[in-house]
Amino acid sequence: MIRQVLLAVLVAAVLVWPVQPVAQVATLIADSVAFDGQSTVVAEGNVEVLYEGQRLLADRIVYDQSTDELEIDGDITLIEEDGQVLIADSAKITGDLRQGIMQGARVVLNEQMQIAAAEINRVDGRYNQLYKAVASSCRVCEDDPTPLWQIRAKRIVHDQEERQLYFDDARFEVMGMPVMYFPRLRLPDPTLKRATGFLIPRIKTTSALGTGLKFPYFITLGDHADLLLTPYLSTDTRTLESRFRRAFTWGDVELNGAISQDDLRPGDTRAYLFGTGRVNLPKDFKLNIDLELVSDESYLLTYDYSDKDRLSSGVELTRTRRNEYISASVEQLRTLRAEEIPVDETLATLHGAATYERRFFPAAIGGELRLVADLQGYERKADAVNATLLAACASVTPPVPAADCIARDVARAGIGLGWTRDWTLRNGMVAKVEGEAAADFYVIGQDSTFSSTQSRVTPAAAVELRWPLARETPGGARQVLEPVVQVAWSESYGDAVPNEDSRLVEFDEGNLLSLSRFSGEDAREEGLRATVGLSWSHLDPSGREYALTAGRVFRADDQGQFTGASGLDGATSDWLVSGRVRLSDRLSLMNRSLFDDQFDFAKSETRLVWSSKRFAASTSYIWIDAEPAEGRTEDVSEWNMDASYRINRHWTGKFDWRYDVTAGSAAEAGVGLEYNNECLSVDLSVSRRFTSSTTVAPTTDVGLRVSLNGFGQDGRPYARNCRHVKG
Repeated sequence: MIRQVLLAVLVAAVLVWPVQPVAQVATLIADSVAFDGQSTVVAEGNVEVLYEGQRLLADRIVYDQSTDELEIDGDITLIEEDGQVLIADSAKITGDLRQGIMQGARVVLNEQMQIAAAEINRVDGRYNQLYKAVASSCRVCEDDPTPLWQIRAKRIVHDQEERQLYFDDARFEVMGMPVMYFPRLRLPDPTLKRATGFLIPRIKTTSALGTGLKFPYFITLGDHADLLLTPYLSTDTRTLESRFRRAFTWGDVELNGAISQDDLRPGDTRAYLFGTGRVNLPKDFKLNIDLELVSDESYLLTYDYSDKDRLSSGVELTRTRRNEYISASVEQLRTLRAEEIPVDETLATLHGAATYERRFFPAAIGGELRLVADLQGYERKADAVNATLLAACASVTPPVPAADCIARDVARAGIGLGWTRDWTLRNGMVAKVEGEAAADFYVIGQDSTFSSTQSRVTPAAAVELRWPLARETPGGARQVLEPVVQVAWSESYGDAVPNEDSRLVEFDEGNLLSLSRFSGEDAREEGLRATVGLSWSHLDPSGREYALTAGRVFRADDQGQFTGASGLDGATSDWLVSGRVRLSDRLSLMNRSLFDDQFDFAKSETRLVWSSKRFAASTSYIWIDAEPAEGRTEDVSEWNMDASYRINRHWTGKFDWRYDVTAGSAAEAGVGLEYNNECLSVDLSVSRRFTSSTTVAPTTDVGLRVSLNGFGQDGRPYARNCRHVKG
């Protein structure tokens, strides 16, 4: 072994390529090295050459220094610096391994794509020209020598710099049978993530648009931008879809859109445009831009672009620091809901808001002081309430009450100052004091039920006491039990004001101890009340988790501020109970419910998630009481399910379902089947939307996508195992 190393060092001194600087020296290792004359070196037995990131393995190498050529025989393997592997029976190439001819050769790209050829001609270390070549990413086994698919070509040129494959006189075959012929064909090699060209087509069939094809074409616009154009042609539509993306040093922009001519609305041009922009400004400011435009109410659902039924376009400027938050925004709103379109003039279509929030930590009084100042405004289309508008409000289902059939424009300016401080007592209890004062000033137009200017002041205070109790079980699990009680008071003084931002109320463990449980600022919780709560958690070293939270609110007087479905109405609120169970990483169960002493539920939501190596499923059930004040004339009762099952290494089945229990019928359902191996991916899906409205009819969608793995793939698919059949 020592002798071989010494020989390698001596030969390395000899093998100095004359076209390269002296510092670039090749290293040769072999079982034996002999000198034939003054310019010829013969290396035999486990020969290995290392040169400029390339590694050459062979049985025998003859190097002629006078011509700077290598003659190589027997089990040749050339590993390039970029990971490309060339395998051949014999070769004659230059000393720098950049040019020459390799016989009986095969190229392996990124351990995915294999190209076999009678001969490879290497040119300038960049191009590999393969003659009488066959390309495939399918593994060929002895008992099944025919790959699932392959491309035969008179010549294949691999541009290693551009990472592209060029085919001349190419024939695409499936299971050995010719399917398609291409005089010229260009495809990316497996290492390339972005390249201009066609992507995998997709077959799509819908009951609304018929059967059609999508042909996506991807265009690179430099390293930081690209454009995707997708013509969609079917029996009932001619559509062009598009996506543009651009990244900058200061942010990014993305636009998605489509334009259509279809038989559903003959003569109409239908289109949509969604866009987002994120801009990083000086001094930690960020600008967010959102654009959502559509030509008509049913276009997004019909073409399955989005299930949004309310659109928002606007800009927002924000800055978030440790003790400061600044936000300013303006947005244009549009409804696509069938029941709201006839009365959209009563809905706010322009909304503006600005907020400044600052935290202080005064040493004189301790605790945290919080200052909040904000502005908010709403504008509606209607100039005044008239007979036509009232008739429209009465004609929709459910009817809009006359009191809510308005044309009101509102602007509000508010300022609030809050202070909180807590103490840990000797017995481990935690005491907390909280105080707040808020003042609001309103300017109101086009609503005779309110004066043009209104003002209101709301002070609030609360005292809270909690007692966290912790213990560790003999098995190492940690348990925490924490009872809590809070007494709070708040009252509004001044004028009655319109409620624009607090119509819906969510009562959950997040706001159980809040001074106000309304979602906005137009309505503030009033009166004297006490809140009691109890939380318990168990964390096991094995990964099991259990958690339970329960609470209730007791009021001195019922102010009549909350709806029945909120769970907060009456002198005593419903019980709030929230629980979570997690068993390792496989099973988790969550529930949140609101119910009274007779166990009549106002709201309940349950979610169950199960996952294993082969099966994954999640299901949820939600129940909400009917509440006309919140726009629900019927109970909401829905069951959702989403599951996937890996049948074997190649096949995966999928299923999703949404069932409307109140209506007694399915709302949506879908099934899918996926097949994946080292060279092919197939995705078949069928979905059905059962619900209908005045703008959208029930539809069935069928989609099929077939892609050949190995071209421009990000990641490595698993390899197929060859099963040897015994004779």
